[in-house]
Amino acid sequence: MTRSILVLFCAVFALSVSGQIKRDVSGYYQDYRTKGPSEEVPVQLVSKETGKKYEAITDSDGKFLFKGVALEANTDTSLFELSVSNEKYKQETFLIKIDADHTGEYKMDQKNPFKTSTKVTWMFDWGDWNGKENYWSHFTAKAILVVYGFCLVLVFIYSLLQLSLSIAYAKNRKRKAQEIKPVFNPDTALTVTVQLPMYNEMYVADRIIEAVAAFDYPRDKFDIQVLDDSTDETKDLIAQKVAEVAARGIQIEHIHRTDRTGYKAGALDSAMNKVKGEFIAIFDADFVPEKDWLQQTMPYFETSDEIGVVQTRWGHLNKSYSLLTELQAFGLNGHFAAEQGGRNASGHFINFNGTGGIWRKKCIESAGGWEHDTLTEDLDLSYRAQLKGWKFKYLEDVVAPAELPITMSALKAQQHRWMKGGAEVFVKMWKTLLTHKNVRLSDRVHGMSHLFNSSVFMFILIMSLLSLAVLQIKDSFSDLNYVIQYGSVFILSTVFLMYYYWLAYRDKTENTFTSFFRFVGRFLLFLTVSLGLSLANTIAVLEGFMGIKSSFVRTPKFNVNKKTEFKGNKYDKKSISLITIGEGILMCVFGFTVVNRAIYGDLGMVPFHLMLTIGYGIVFFNSLKELRR
Repeated sequence: MTRSILVLFCAVFALSVSGQIKRDVSGYYQDYRTKGPSEEVPVQLVSKETGKKYEAITDSDGKFLFKGVALEANTDTSLFELSVSNEKYKQETFLIKIDADHTGEYKMDQKNPFKTSTKVTWMFDWGDWNGKENYWSHFTAKAILVVYGFCLVLVFIYSLLQLSLSIAYAKNRKRKAQEIKPVFNPDTALTVTVQLPMYNEMYVADRIIEAVAAFDYPRDKFDIQVLDDSTDETKDLIAQKVAEVAARGIQIEHIHRTDRTGYKAGALDSAMNKVKGEFIAIFDADFVPEKDWLQQTMPYFETSDEIGVVQTRWGHLNKSYSLLTELQAFGLNGHFAAEQGGRNASGHFINFNGTGGIWRKKCIESAGGWEHDTLTEDLDLSYRAQLKGWKFKYLEDVVAPAELPITMSALKAQQHRWMKGGAEVFVKMWKTLLTHKNVRLSDRVHGMSHLFNSSVFMFILIMSLLSLAVLQIKDSFSDLNYVIQYGSVFILSTVFLMYYYWLAYRDKTENTFTSFFRFVGRFLLFLTVSLGLSLANTIAVLEGFMGIKSSFVRTPKFNVNKKTEFKGNKYDKKSISLITIGEGILMCVFGFTVVNRAIYGDLGMVPFHLMLTIGYGIVFFNSLKELRR
């Protein structure tokens, strides 16, 4: 139902032939939201002196007319009570004074207009209980606002923690410029084994093996293990390439498993007893490290025996392939700058990112080795190692270029693994993190945030769905509107996240204004697509929390940098899932809400719902387009 403002423009008075003063009283209702006329609103005027009632109803223009309203003949002023007479409206009554001596056009005081509203909207029209009007629907509205506010607060706390990491990262950049980097000395080079875990990577297997074989590092100090779980022709391609590289005098071994127990973690764990080096570098199949990568990273282990991991930043081989890859690069740059850099600068726990880094073999063994009870074995082992006292070193200036997923289905598969795995590690590690001795309070707080951050998508989805009910609450219960208005404070969450990504924005030019203008557009689009992925990511998080096991679905690799190079990929399987259908439904629901509220002039949540509409639309239509192709 609608909430209305009563505007009484004028009263026209006429004298009756009998000498009693009678006047026609007219006015109109204006809808509170649309500022347009309210049609078919029943109105009642009751004399305070005689109790006589007059009834009218608004027409299509919102106008009403009381014919022949009788005034007291011997008084200066007659009093009337004006109210809405239909039970679906709140029964608010207003006192009206009509001057008997006044002639000509009569106007009420428009500075203090009469206000009334309907009882509840369709969503909360549940009737009364035990004589109390809309008791249960009002109670439910309060409960919805509590959950909605809880989600807002959690997202706000998350953004505050990201802001604190951003500030730490910004401060540390000046110190890093003065940091003396260790120099590589081939005479004291440490022994390292480079592991390349693969599963059906026929498009990129040759490329990564060649890149690692080209490392400029003493040949007697490094060897290569290709951990191959392939079940298709990839295993033959790898065998051929390994033989070719071995013929050049490079130490390389092809380890093929027919049992994929533990998936990637299982392959890494099963090869531990064959590792020759003191250190283990790991690269996924879609990476192409530079030949001096080991020279830039290995010397850091010589600076301290406490360093268990050296992690480098991911680069992007195909960032310019499409808008989708540009947005992925935008988001990953945030993680590999403000988050990893900020955590490392503050001494908080960081994570080995699964690839593009080096482990000290003793660190893996002392932390319990690779375990495959989660989909993100890298995050799991990282926390177990750091709780054992090992230090992690993050090198932002050393880049390991990698390929970004070029299709929506591939991106969803990657996101699903990361989100579900993060939730699984949270369930596994949160008690240990909170109760483990010799861990700083700030490390516990940021560690919990780190492990829990995939759940932010779940709260965003809940908040977006509840926002539809919040609009109905706003229309139904005026006494709760002040609570809803406080929600605008949480727009600061977006401001904090903007600063976080601005620090990591790598497309800056000398013209700061132009750079910032481009950044804002990219940030808003990144945020929009992230909202569109919230349904799929929420389901992944819930699977992780509920302990629902699934296979390790690796991200399909394409080995293409331009759209003209794409000829298809047999590993990139597509189908219309219930999630895709849900994304299409949410696109329609939020799109309808945007149009509906824009017509009514209630623009408070329109930007948020518009972003949700566009985000779900991008994800939904790209999924359909890829399926058709």
